[in-house]
Amino acid sequence: MERNSMQQDGQPAQEQSRQPGVEGEMTPRPLQADEDYRSGNKLSGKVALITGGDSGIGRSVAIGYAKEGADVAISYLEEHEDAEYTKKKVEAEGRRAILIAGDVGDESVCKDAVQQTINKLGRLDILVNNAAEQHPTDDLLNVSTEQLERTFKTNVYSMFHLTKAAIPHLSHGSSIINTASINPYTGNPDLVDYTATKGAVVAFTRSMAKQLINKGIRVNGVAPGPIWTPLIPSTFPEEDVKEFGTNTPMGRPGQPVEHVGSYVLLASEDSTYITGQFIHINGGLYTSS
Repeated sequence: MERNSMQQDGQPAQEQSRQPGVEGEMTPRPLQADEDYRSGNKLSGKVALITGGDSGIGRSVAIGYAKEGADVAISYLEEHEDAEYTKKKVEAEGRRAILIAGDVGDESVCKDAVQQTINKLGRLDILVNNAAEQHPTDDLLNVSTEQLERTFKTNVYSMFHLTKAAIPHLSHGSSIINTASINPYTGNPDLVDYTATKGAVVAFTRSMAKQLINKGIRVNGVAPGPIWTPLIPSTFPEEDVKEFGTNTPMGRPGQPVEHVGSYVLLASEDSTYITGQFIHINGGLYTSS
């Protein structure tokens, strides 16, 4: 597999009408799995719940976890075809997978996702809070209360609700991994509300790491830069999508598959002395900002 197969000058102009987007409509399709990946069985016997697991980074992490021996609960909004594809990829690795549809901005959906994971897969060892949405607005005066509340419910409230529901089922050695973004570290004038939510993810992660350390539960995060996922063509105008990621020192957007190693690391015993930390995956953009 060639991870650098994305064109250095961008991808074809394209746009989707609704978030979080559909992976099957993207050109080119994101790189999700490394066929040459060598498993170390680092997650053997474990169970992971991944929000936004139907596509993008979430799908890659689900496949990567399955390759490492974990069963996976895939939480998603309503992209059933994408979710079914992810389920099949997990099952192709000989692991169990369940699908849980629903809006994680709703506390009852979060509680149900955790309970379904326990009921159907028997336990919960890894929680990946990954689901998110974003709505570009270049003037704060145009950020409606509805948009603000919607973005915080999906990106922040869900993380609180899922973590709260998961903690009673986690044990020593369990791991919580939260997906943040490069934006709270650099600022983004066109995504102020989204950036604020991702800043909350960073703060929540570091606070919970300290709160749960005595239980032996590690809490860390990953902060992606420009990554080629369905959220991009479903967020930005097609001409912006064409140039997406070309401003990085590497000259291209990142691929979902390029996150697998970090999420596996933070979920496995390879990171037993790591908590409250973030891994930055952004093609060098953060260091050049």
